[in-house]
Amino acid sequence: MTTASSPPLVVDLDGTLTSTDTLVESIIQLGKQHPFDLLKLPFWLLKGRAEFKANIATRSTLPITNLPYRIELVDYLRYEKQNGRPLILATAANCKIANAVAAHLDLFDTVLASSERHNLKGANKLIAIQQTVGPDFVYAGDSKADLPIWQAAQAAILVNVSSNVGNTVRQSTPIELEIPAVKIDIKHWLRAMRMHQWFKNLLLFVPLLTAFSFHDIDKLVAITVAFFAFSFTASATYMGNDLWDLESDRAHPRKKYRPFASAQIPILNGIALSVALLILGLAVALSVSLSFFWMLFLYLVLTTTYTWVLKTYVLIDVIVLSLLYTLRIIAGSVALDIPTSSWLLAFSVFIFFSLALVKRCAELLTLQQRGQEATHGRDYRSIDLVVLWPLGVGSALSAVVVFGLFISAPETQVRYASPQGLWLVAIGLIYWLARLWIKTARGEMHDDPLVFAIRDFGSRITILAMITTTLAAHFMTLE
Repeated sequence: MTTASSPPLVVDLDGTLTSTDTLVESIIQLGKQHPFDLLKLPFWLLKGRAEFKANIATRSTLPITNLPYRIELVDYLRYEKQNGRPLILATAANCKIANAVAAHLDLFDTVLASSERHNLKGANKLIAIQQTVGPDFVYAGDSKADLPIWQAAQAAILVNVSSNVGNTVRQSTPIELEIPAVKIDIKHWLRAMRMHQWFKNLLLFVPLLTAFSFHDIDKLVAITVAFFAFSFTASATYMGNDLWDLESDRAHPRKKYRPFASAQIPILNGIALSVALLILGLAVALSVSLSFFWMLFLYLVLTTTYTWVLKTYVLIDVIVLSLLYTLRIIAGSVALDIPTSSWLLAFSVFIFFSLALVKRCAELLTLQQRGQEATHGRDYRSIDLVVLWPLGVGSALSAVVVFGLFISAPETQVRYASPQGLWLVAIGLIYWLARLWIKTARGEMHDDPLVFAIRDFGSRITILAMITTTLAAHFMTLE
């Protein structure tokens, strides 16, 4: 246990006090707030790292209050502060960011940080620390770059260090506290890739089902390859979306636990994997056909535009989401070289618009239950539910009406052996869609509706029954 006579405790910021990198996050904020300034980054870097950091900090505003701070370390610092121990924040981050963090936490007596002319890293940081507190101090850090400072310190606090760094420090410096490293395993990466969202890409198989061509091995292979191309690319866009939405995700009751929002996975690692998945997805798409590649590229452009711009506009966001779902079906048609029915397109737009509104209403209901009025990062308010509820239910019923008209269409009468059997599918649609909206109204919709449909037993049974009935109506003649 330390006392007021204990040596001053000097604490690093990036990777130590917070588990993220404030410079990388500031660059993301710069891209959101002043996107054309990203073109200036190489020129700023040529002027030196200190001025590089200063320009980024000056031109962007980092949301300090919801950074992923290490609670265990913050609690320890608060205890030491209460016992009269001097606390110093020493970081290579720009002084604007460091001072904002210090003001928010209200723990530190002194702040040492990089200025426009001086980059406070490595040996420079050690000199600044010794000039401020003298030779006797304890240092809390997280990386190999901190080794010279630990060697000069009376004791060390190790935060999330690798085993090699930890062993090196223990050989020369007593350990006051160690916060063990959080192991990043395959589960973290799969969550970051949102592999559960790959279920959405099963929509590519819809044209294969509606054309009753699932016995064609060549088409089955082609659509399977197309599925993986879409899934790799979608994972890349999901990761890009999560990096873009760090601020709003951290303000969300569930999304704050996502791998990037909680800083379980370093941002630069996520960017590298996202780029690799994007290249892989586009390369696989080319192996299907050039036309399918362009459909996937269109999806990429549309989803990127949605992430950067369109998601902030009320209703525009759900319309775009419904189009992204429908685009998957069209892409499946292109991959299979099967014409897309106008009935299928109309049905898709209405049903996916309803499902997109399910997702938005579920979020607003959660917001309302928490006593909040407006979403963070989106132009929605809890009062909008009075409009969105009937709009979503109406869109669901419109999809059923379109399906009913499809049953009566001349081409359906020709293609199906027993088209009247499809009315059982219409009843199943009414039940399933109504069930989704009831689940939403009860606050039980915590997933994307399509993902919920895969996980929910009642939905699985209903969808399986509708598919079986459709196949029976096509192949079997009812006497």
